[in-house]
Amino acid sequence: MSRHEHTGGPAHAHGHDGYDADPTHRHPPRPDLEDTPLAYHQVMQMAVVSLLVEKGVVSADDMRAQIERMDALTPARGARLVARAWVDGGFRERLLADSKAAAAELGIDLGPIPILVMENTPETHNLVVCTLCSCYPRFLLGLPPDWYKSRSYRSRAVREPRRVLAEFGTDLDPDSRIRVHDSTADMRYMILPMRPAGTEGMSEEALARLVTRDSLIGVAVPRAG
Repeated sequence: MSRHEHTGGPAHAHGHDGYDADPTHRHPPRPDLEDTPLAYHQVMQMAVVSLLVEKGVVSADDMRAQIERMDALTPARGARLVARAWVDGGFRERLLADSKAAAAELGIDLGPIPILVMENTPETHNLVVCTLCSCYPRFLLGLPPDWYKSRSYRSRAVREPRRVLAEFGTDLDPDSRIRVHDSTADMRYMILPMRPAGTEGMSEEALARLVTRDSLIGVAVPRAG
């Protein structure tokens, strides 16, 4: 697990894989999976699944049900956690200290991989990336967006995070600090965004509707109240 911090000024290169994105083209087109050779880990995954089914450890129906369950997950779970943290200071502290235990209070299972919740403040904005592949808290946010898995985002988020955020329409104070958190196979991240101004009288359910997937990754801020 690595963490990179950037202040207002040039970002320091880290984990750059040699890809220089055209700044006028935000998300370069990616080839379809069928157009490229299977990677080593894809071949291994298919082989392990076939072996488990052949040995009777799991059935094809079990595999299909699990895939359908994962496909049905949405960022609504993460939004519930954020909304509760906005209205309950004690829950907020527990969420930042132990997200799995805090989520269990709401009946939410975060899965086997730890998830660190990073809080945005007026001075610090947090951003999540996975520089090596596309590690992502699927049990909490559902399937990752295509741009999160793109080579452009994975390389540029650590080199020039302020510019990447601006391309998503998120313009920060030049004096603010940007902290980029690199997800790994053993650790995931979720952002606790700042509560929008003027939402003091809103219910927890209404607040949850202001929380977007992108604000939970850190490339955007919640909707205005």
